Amino acid sequence: MPPAFAAAGLTLRNVRRDFPEWHLGRPRYALWALDVDVSPVRQRVQAAQNHLAEFLLGDYQRQPHITLSLCGFPSDTPRHADDFGPETLRAQIDALQQARLEPFEIDIGALDSFTSAPYLTVSDVGGHIAALRRCLAAGDRNEPDGAYTPHVTVGLYADAWPTAAVQTRLDSFACGEPLRLRVTGVSLMAYAAREIGGPLTRVADYDFGGGALDIRHY
Repeated sequence: MPPAFAAAGLTLRNVRRDFPEWHLGRPRYALWALDVDVSPVRQRVQAAQNHLAEFLLGDYQRQPHITLSLCGFPSDTPRHADDFGPETLRAQIDALQQARLEPFEIDIGALDSFTSAPYLTVSDVGGHIAALRRCLAAGDRNEPDGAYTPHVTVGLYADAWPTAAVQTRLDSFACGEPLRLRVTGVSLMAYAAREIGGPLTRVADYDFGGGALDIRHY
């Protein structure tokens, strides 16, 4: 059992409710992520959800993705500390363009867990994800700090379950061989702030080869 997970003793209970004290009426929250919503990953996530069903909060709809950087609430005229404005976005795009990143490969593997959520592990032996995170910290208050674990979230825990019992279930999941994916860009995504575990919308894509932001849905 991972030391931090074991030391917690219990998982964290997630609650399905609105959080107005957090979103303050702002409708969407944005993040940068790797879009890994492809059939083999969807199948593995679904299998993991079925395997852990008794522990999970129902109706988790978020598509498979690997979060790189939390942005904040999109705003043309930022007022709050966690608003995400045009200047920050421009600084991030400039940093991505200057980095001249190349496509790379990652492996998605077995089940593991944070205290709040189980996830599929992600292996990036070349350190490309770390390089991306440095770019996306440009012009932002969220400088990379603390421990960061790339992962694909499977769901959210519905209650405070004993971590020892959860770990036993995690260990019994037959995941098969790692899934190798080629990463050719990053995506700016958003979700409805009132919905816990609600679906993601791809707002824009940045392709390493093209070096420009392609707006998909504003």
